[in-house]
Amino acid sequence: MRRTGIADLPLHKGGVPRWLMRRMVRLADAIAVLLVEEHGPREFVRRLANPFWFQALGCVLGFDWHSSGITTVMTAVLRQALRPEEHGLAVCGGKGKRSLATPHDIAAACEALGLGEEAREELTYASRMCAKVDNAAVQDGYALYHHALFVAEDGTWAVVQQGMCPADRTARRYHWLSEGLESFVVEPHAGIAGDVVRSRVLDMTARESEGCRRASVDLAREGPKRVRRLLRSLRPKWQETLCRWLPGGRERGGGSLRVELAYLRMPLNANWDALARACELQPGDYEELLAIRGLGPATVRALALIAGLVYGEEPCWRDPARFSFAFGGKDGVPYPVNRKLMDEATSILEEALSRAKLGERERILALKRLKSLMFKVTAVK
Repeated sequence: MRRTGIADLPLHKGGVPRWLMRRMVRLADAIAVLLVEEHGPREFVRRLANPFWFQALGCVLGFDWHSSGITTVMTAVLRQALRPEEHGLAVCGGKGKRSLATPHDIAAACEALGLGEEAREELTYASRMCAKVDNAAVQDGYALYHHALFVAEDGTWAVVQQGMCPADRTARRYHWLSEGLESFVVEPHAGIAGDVVRSRVLDMTARESEGCRRASVDLAREGPKRVRRLLRSLRPKWQETLCRWLPGGRERGGGSLRVELAYLRMPLNANWDALARACELQPGDYEELLAIRGLGPATVRALALIAGLVYGEEPCWRDPARFSFAFGGKDGVPYPVNRKLMDEATSILEEALSRAKLGERERILALKRLKSLMFKVTAVK
């Protein structure tokens, strides 16, 4: 995964007033027209996959610079502002139920952009696998509720999706980009934006999890009976939990777990139908295994924990989020804030705003919002 940064995203209530939405759409349209003319649709999609640029654009359009709502509102604004026939770009999916319409949106986008049936199938598969990976292969406590795919006329795509953790009321945003993507299951993200770097995350996409991925595939090929037997042997009836086996997973009085490990408990069960299909299909690698419908987080976790406890093939427990866009970069710990990317985002948006066909007042206010965002970020370095 390229180090691009993470951002503070607290959950905020409320909606966007109509007057603000209208202005955001108008401003997004003006910026998109100029950027597409200057750099092309492909570059616009590439920039949306960058958490720094995505955050800066949301601020320029007038939304809260640090709110989780920037993800959903930005997607809604771009859905209205981007027109395939004019910009060479299309937006598929969105928040909640809107995300379920992504396959239908992809079909419509391919028709509008002149992409063929092969491209439609590739985009549909990419959309499904991005959601599957961030929901099952990366188990960080965030349940996805937003999924959007941005596609350019040449077939380049970016996925921006977001999950919510009700326990601490934070959100985490996942960025994907087709360009340079070699595997959906080996460090595939262009960036991950979130509030905190958690102490324990089951990351089956880490390179360190390669042995665990292979062992999981081997287990799945053997069928549900063996997995069920191994799972039961690891959790006999008299044993209440196996959390003590997890890194840092000691129990407290009363058998309660620390909050950060609640979602990593050993599953009592797995999707045996999905494992039966895996046995029948005999997947060749972990991506093929993960692509099997019905194979969700509990089954992925069961296979991973069995692989670690029985075969010594430990998965990676490190959070894939690397450093903080807003706070974690203070004093360069754990990594310095990437000033080059921030400066690049600022200069590109400043140039677009300066040339946009907007009223002088709108242009000045947008530039002030952009400068305000950069000040807030640099102030906490």
